[in-house]
Amino acid sequence: MPEKHVVYTALAPEPIGPYSQAVRVGNLVFVSGQGSMNRATGQMVRDTVEAETRQVLTNLKTILEAAGSSLDRVVKTTCFLGNMDDFPRFNAVYAEFFTDNKPARSTIQAARLPGGIMVEVECIATVD
Repeated sequence: MPEKHVVYTALAPEPIGPYSQAVRVGNLVFVSGQGSMNRATGQMVRDTVEAETRQVLTNLKTILEAAGSSLDRVVKTTCFLGNMDDFPRFNAVYAEFFTDNKPARSTIQAARLPGGIMVEVECIATVD
C-alpha cells in the first residue's frame, strides 16, 4: 500500500481544524475543502461570490502546486455553495480556472459553510 504524505504550504490558509491542507497517496493528491481565506491578509474574502470563488480556487491552486500537481491535473472537484442561486456566477469564475481538460464535478448547496462563507471547493488530482 502506498505511503500517505501530508502536504503543507505556508502560502495557503492554515487548516482551522484537525485536518491537513492536502494528503498525497501514490499518484493522487486529495485537497481539503478550501474557503475564501486570503493567507496574505489573514481575512476571508467576502465581497462577492465571484471574489470568493477566485480566492477559493487560488487556494486550491497553491496547495496543488505545493504537492507537485496543478489545476490541469485535477480529476474531480466537489463544490459547495451557500446558495444555488449563485451557481451561474460561481460557474463563470470556475470556467476561468478550468479551461482545458475539465475535471468531473459535483456542485451542491450546503445549508451552512464554515465562517459564513458562500463557496468551498475540494478536489482530487494526479501527481507524479
